[in-house]
Amino acid sequence: MSDKPLSVADYPLAEKRADIVKTKAGKALDDITLEGVLSDHVRLEDLRITGRALRQQAEIATAAGRPTLASNFERGAELVDVPQDVIMRVYELLRPGRAGSKDELLAAAKEFRDVYGAAGVAAFVEEAADVYERRSLYKKRF
Repeated sequence: MSDKPLSVADYPLAEKRADIVKTKAGKALDDITLEGVLSDHVRLEDLRITGRALRQQAEIATAAGRPTLASNFERGAELVDVPQDVIMRVYELLRPGRAGSKDELLAAAKEFRDVYGAAGVAAFVEEAADVYERRSLYKKRF
Protein backbone atom coordinates (compact mmCIF):
# COMPACT_ATOMS: atom_id res chain seq x y z
CA MET A 1 0.00 0.00 0.00
CA SER A 2 2.41 2.61 1.20
CA ASP A 3 6.12 2.80 1.99
CA LYS A 4 5.60 1.94 5.63
CA PRO A 5 2.96 -0.50 6.84
CA LEU A 6 -0.25 1.07 8.05
CA SER A 7 -1.15 0.71 11.70
CA VAL A 8 -4.05 1.45 14.01
CA ALA A 9 -2.45 4.87 14.62
CA ASP A 10 -3.15 5.74 10.96
CA TYR A 11 -6.91 5.44 11.43
CA PRO A 12 -8.89 7.31 10.20
CA LEU A 13 -6.85 7.69 7.04
CA ALA A 14 -8.59 10.88 5.88
CA GLU A 15 -7.44 12.62 9.05
CA LYS A 16 -4.15 10.94 9.86
CA ARG A 17 -2.76 9.98 6.43
CA ALA A 18 -4.58 12.18 3.92
CA ASP A 19 -1.38 12.10 1.84
CA ILE A 20 -2.09 8.50 0.79
CA VAL A 21 -5.83 8.85 0.13
CA LYS A 22 -6.37 9.06 -3.64
CA THR A 23 -9.31 8.82 -6.00
CA LYS A 24 -9.40 6.23 -8.76
CA ALA A 25 -8.08 8.94 -11.11
CA GLY A 26 -5.28 9.77 -8.65
CA LYS A 27 -6.67 13.01 -7.22
CA ALA A 28 -5.61 13.85 -3.70
CA LEU A 29 -8.14 14.23 -0.93
CA ASP A 30 -7.44 17.99 -0.87
CA ASP A 31 -8.60 18.16 -4.52
CA ILE A 32 -12.11 17.11 -3.51
CA THR A 33 -13.71 20.50 -2.90
CA LEU A 34 -17.05 22.16 -3.56
CA GLU A 35 -15.32 24.43 -6.05
CA GLY A 36 -13.96 21.36 -7.82
CA VAL A 37 -17.43 19.86 -8.01
CA LEU A 38 -18.96 23.08 -9.33
CA SER A 39 -16.23 23.45 -11.96
CA ASP A 40 -16.63 19.80 -13.01
CA HIS A 41 -13.04 19.08 -11.95
CA VAL A 42 -14.39 16.59 -9.40
CA ARG A 43 -16.68 13.95 -10.84
CA LEU A 44 -18.89 11.33 -9.23
CA GLU A 45 -16.19 8.70 -9.85
CA ASP A 46 -13.87 10.74 -7.60
CA LEU A 47 -16.28 10.31 -4.70
CA ARG A 48 -16.47 6.52 -4.87
CA ILE A 49 -14.41 4.27 -2.65
CA THR A 50 -11.43 2.66 -4.34
CA GLY A 51 -10.09 -0.85 -4.05
CA ARG A 52 -6.85 0.68 -2.80
CA ALA A 53 -8.64 2.51 0.04
CA LEU A 54 -10.43 -0.68 1.08
CA ARG A 55 -7.15 -2.63 1.05
CA GLN A 56 -5.62 0.10 3.21
CA GLN A 57 -8.52 -0.29 5.65
CA ALA A 58 -7.90 -4.06 5.59
CA GLU A 59 -4.27 -3.45 6.48
CA ILE A 60 -5.33 -1.34 9.47
CA ALA A 61 -7.91 -3.95 10.54
CA THR A 62 -5.22 -6.63 10.41
CA ALA A 63 -2.91 -4.47 12.52
CA ALA A 64 -5.76 -4.04 15.02
CA GLY A 65 -6.18 -7.81 15.30
CA ARG A 66 -9.49 -7.85 13.39
CA PRO A 67 -8.92 -10.50 10.70
CA THR A 68 -12.60 -10.98 9.86
CA LEU A 69 -13.06 -7.26 9.28
CA ALA A 70 -9.89 -7.24 7.19
CA SER A 71 -11.26 -10.09 5.04
CA ASN A 72 -14.49 -8.15 4.51
CA PHE A 73 -12.52 -5.09 3.37
CA GLU A 74 -10.45 -7.28 1.01
CA ARG A 75 -13.58 -8.77 -0.55
CA GLY A 76 -15.06 -5.28 -0.81
CA ALA A 77 -11.94 -4.15 -2.66
CA GLU A 78 -12.47 -6.98 -5.15
CA LEU A 79 -16.04 -5.84 -5.79
CA VAL A 80 -15.30 -2.17 -6.52
CA ASP A 81 -15.08 -2.69 -10.28
CA VAL A 82 -17.72 -5.41 -10.59
CA PRO A 83 -20.86 -4.05 -12.27
CA GLN A 84 -23.71 -3.40 -9.86
CA ASP A 85 -26.12 -5.61 -11.80
CA VAL A 86 -23.76 -8.58 -11.35
CA ILE A 87 -23.47 -7.92 -7.62
CA MET A 88 -27.24 -7.63 -7.24
CA ARG A 89 -27.87 -10.80 -9.27
CA VAL A 90 -25.52 -12.82 -7.07
CA TYR A 91 -26.85 -11.15 -3.92
CA GLU A 92 -30.32 -12.35 -4.92
CA LEU A 93 -28.98 -15.89 -5.48
CA LEU A 94 -27.41 -15.83 -2.01
CA ARG A 95 -30.74 -15.21 -0.33
CA PRO A 96 -31.91 -18.56 1.09
CA GLY A 97 -34.34 -20.32 -1.22
CA ARG A 98 -33.47 -18.21 -4.29
CA ALA A 99 -30.82 -20.34 -5.98
CA GLY A 100 -32.21 -23.49 -7.54
CA SER A 101 -29.05 -25.51 -7.05
CA LYS A 102 -25.47 -25.52 -5.90
CA ASP A 103 -24.44 -25.23 -9.55
CA GLU A 104 -25.97 -21.75 -9.80
CA LEU A 105 -23.83 -20.47 -6.94
CA LEU A 106 -20.74 -22.24 -8.26
CA ALA A 107 -21.29 -20.60 -11.66
CA ALA A 108 -21.52 -17.20 -9.93
CA ALA A 109 -18.29 -17.93 -8.05
CA LYS A 110 -16.59 -18.89 -11.31
CA GLU A 111 -17.74 -15.63 -12.90
CA PHE A 112 -16.32 -13.60 -9.99
CA ARG A 113 -12.99 -15.45 -10.22
CA ASP A 114 -12.61 -15.69 -14.01
CA VAL A 115 -14.21 -12.47 -15.25
CA TYR A 116 -13.51 -10.04 -12.41
CA GLY A 117 -10.45 -11.53 -10.68
CA ALA A 118 -12.37 -11.59 -7.39
CA ALA A 119 -10.93 -14.77 -5.88
CA GLY A 120 -11.88 -13.91 -2.30
CA VAL A 121 -15.49 -13.23 -3.25
CA ALA A 122 -15.54 -16.41 -5.33
CA ALA A 123 -14.32 -18.44 -2.33
CA PHE A 124 -17.00 -16.82 -0.17
CA VAL A 125 -19.75 -17.79 -2.66
CA GLU A 126 -18.34 -21.33 -2.93
CA GLU A 127 -18.43 -21.63 0.85
CA ALA A 128 -22.04 -20.42 0.83
CA ALA A 129 -22.86 -23.04 -1.83
CA ASP A 130 -21.59 -25.79 0.47
CA VAL A 131 -23.44 -24.44 3.50
CA TYR A 132 -26.68 -24.05 1.52
CA GLU A 133 -26.37 -27.66 0.38
CA ARG A 134 -25.82 -28.95 3.95
CA ARG A 135 -28.76 -26.91 5.25
CA SER A 136 -31.09 -27.55 2.30
CA LEU A 137 -31.42 -23.86 1.49
CA TYR A 138 -31.87 -24.26 -2.25
CA LYS A 139 -35.20 -23.63 -3.91
CA LYS A 140 -37.68 -26.37 -3.30
CA ARG A 141 -39.20 -27.83 -6.48
CA PHE A 142 -42.80 -28.97 -6.40
